Amino acid sequence: MSYRNQQRYRKRGGECGKRRRRSRKTDVRLPAVIMGTVLILILCGRVIFTSGIGEITGQVAESQAVGAAAAVDAAPGQKDNRAEQAHQVKNAQEQEWNLLLVNPWNPIPENYEPELTYLKNGQAVDSRCYPELQQMMDDCRAAGFDPLICASYRTMEKQEALFEDKEARLIREGYPENEVEDEAAKVVAYPGTSEHQLGLALDIVDVSYQQLDTEQENTPVQQWLMKNSWKYGFVLRYPADKSDITGIIYEPWHYRYVGKEAAAEIYENKLCLEEYLGIN
Repeated sequence: MSYRNQQRYRKRGGECGKRRRRSRKTDVRLPAVIMGTVLILILCGRVIFTSGIGEITGQVAESQAVGAAAAVDAAPGQKDNRAEQAHQVKNAQEQEWNLLLVNPWNPIPENYEPELTYLKNGQAVDSRCYPELQQMMDDCRAAGFDPLICASYRTMEKQEALFEDKEARLIREGYPENEVEDEAAKVVAYPGTSEHQLGLALDIVDVSYQQLDTEQENTPVQQWLMKNSWKYGFVLRYPADKSDITGIIYEPWHYRYVGKEAAAEIYENKLCLEEYLGIN
């Protein structure tokens, strides 16, 4: 899910030159007077016609100049791919709140504050997706499963604390300090780039197995969610084969609300959100 500047041109109007008057004898015959008048009109018409051609030619030249300048700007190697991606993301963000893209290269908009609905266990989500979330959880339980939302909306402070904790654990494990930040970002989103800060993302696990690892995909809850979450507008945000695009490892517990229409297309075509938005 771009804006283009419209080119406006100024028209230069031409004026007929001043007509020269020649003194005529009072005894000039009428046919001569008529022919003289016709000749003057023809000459004036030629001036107008010539002026019009110059005006059109000027517009064409200006258009060609603008086109050439655009071609230079768009020459390979002249634009930063990330800048172009950011522009595309901005356009998408301005169109639909549910498709707001937040990833390692696109931070959450400044001063973003979702209106939240709080759940019974203290978790919270964007109020606009709460009805679909509640319906999904109810239907999952009605099917005989026991889902648990273990993470949802996070403040900036909460995300910072999680990131710092991950860095500290990596240091204890022996990672060089100059590699710790990048390594931590593979597992915990850098503060300001986490979907949890949108209030549109949830970590959902099976009560019988609450570990956030790849084994989560084998639980009955995840099997049901992977097949049915799209019907409620949610998608598995970080599929196993999309890490090079999303920048995040496979997380078979992280679901993101994108709306029913987008979720159906993402599910049917096995896309990630970046691919759906045409940004990858």
